[in-house]
Amino acid sequence: MLKGTVHKYGANVDTDAIIPARYLNTSDPAELAKHCMEDIDADFVNRHKPGDIIVATTNFGCGSSREHAPLSIKASGISCVIARSFARIFFRNAINIGLPLLESGEAPDNINMGDVVEIDLASGKIKNLTNGKTFTAKPYPDFMAGIINAGGLIEYTKKRLAAAKK
Repeated sequence: MLKGTVHKYGANVDTDAIIPARYLNTSDPAELAKHCMEDIDADFVNRHKPGDIIVATTNFGCGSSREHAPLSIKASGISCVIARSFARIFFRNAINIGLPLLESGEAPDNINMGDVVEIDLASGKIKNLTNGKTFTAKPYPDFMAGIINAGGLIEYTKKRLAAAKK
């Protein structure tokens, strides 16, 4: 179960808005987190708290295929991103590092900046605790849930290889 305050954005938030290209000379998660969303929301790094949630409308993570974008979000402590749709390469990059993303057609229109949201990843239930509305996102298939729960594809693979050796 995840619970956090919402930081809301609109459509077509691209990877350059998530982590500006001028910071791509590092892949250090802590350093990337210091600059997450800074060109679209200069106060994000000061305002967000660990566990908070990003909500956007459509095509979140469009643009380049850089892995830095989901990494900067995860390293900043964001627990989940909810949107109507995600750029496919961003979606896969996020899953690979264990950053949960949920697609919901209704939730983005009914969740506002500053609302508090509770998410059950196993069922796909999204509850806006501020207005009392509940939404459903398609839950992950078991293998993707395993990747998310392990903290990403590398940890998931390590656990599977260790289990196979027994």
